[in-house]
Amino acid sequence: MAADSMGGAGGAPTGSSGRIASDARWLAAAAAGLVAAVLALLAFRGLPGGAIALWASPLPLFLAGIGFGGGAALLAVAIASLAILFSSNTLGFGLFLGAFGAPVAALVLSAGRGATADLRLPFALLGVIPAFGIALAAFQLAGEPGGLEGAMRHAAEIGLARMGLPAPEAMVAELVRVKAAAIGFWVAIALLVNAAAAGALLVRLGVVAEAPRWREARLPGWYLALPAVAALLWLLADDGADAVPLSLLLALLVPVFLHGLAAFHRATRGLSGRAMVMGGAYAALLLMAVPVALAATGYGLFDILNANRGRPAPPPHS
Repeated sequence: MAADSMGGAGGAPTGSSGRIASDARWLAAAAAGLVAAVLALLAFRGLPGGAIALWASPLPLFLAGIGFGGGAALLAVAIASLAILFSSNTLGFGLFLGAFGAPVAALVLSAGRGATADLRLPFALLGVIPAFGIALAAFQLAGEPGGLEGAMRHAAEIGLARMGLPAPEAMVAELVRVKAAAIGFWVAIALLVNAAAAGALLVRLGVVAEAPRWREARLPGWYLALPAVAALLWLLADDGADAVPLSLLLALLVPVFLHGLAAFHRATRGLSGRAMVMGGAYAALLLMAVPVALAATGYGLFDILNANRGRPAPPPHS
């Protein structure tokens, strides 16, 4: 996933003195870490545009990792996390490291190199990481009143109050059941979008020859065991106490949904009028999010089980 080292032979820093400052990898990592920290701090300080900046904060980390290797990614994450810790507080430090810092490092280290990178494990991590975060939060909040569900309920009530909306019990209960999964969904999407954007930008700048091909990624067969276990836990949960297993299930289904979209891209390759078909599909996803998302997830399951993506693409129409 990383470009060749810009240092000397064997990955040693360039320059006769061997100083870190003479190695472009570490300079890029330091710059990326500081930029990521600034973007995150815009959100933590409540500054205008902070919410958008927070979701973009993984971009410089991916630029360092894809462009200069796993070591650069780790250094960038460490610099960003320490800068946030010293400039904000432990809550901001934990939020950034858990949601973006550690996941970026894990994705970069597990992916390999360039367009031939094996993206099966990173693709699976887009579901495993949010699910692990939900499970960890549930464990840490187990001793609090209501546990994770109580914390989600409190957050939902505050969010509705800030928007000036009533907070009927039925609405709050539904929000509690899916709020953690929704957070996991947006974290996974942010990681994927920033990784793809970083790869495209590095190719345009000539830092790497080819970027990882996320549209060609497919989930390994063993991954389906994870949502299956989560589904079983959800079915066995007591009524009114199923928020955590349901959130785990939904978080683990996000990569399957993305797999379905990627499979649809491949299935329509070479199709006459493909642009209209894809435009209509994404318009339907925006207008009828739930049924179309379920259909895409079902197609993803079908594609994984039948290995359709391993078949040759249809020839283009003349």
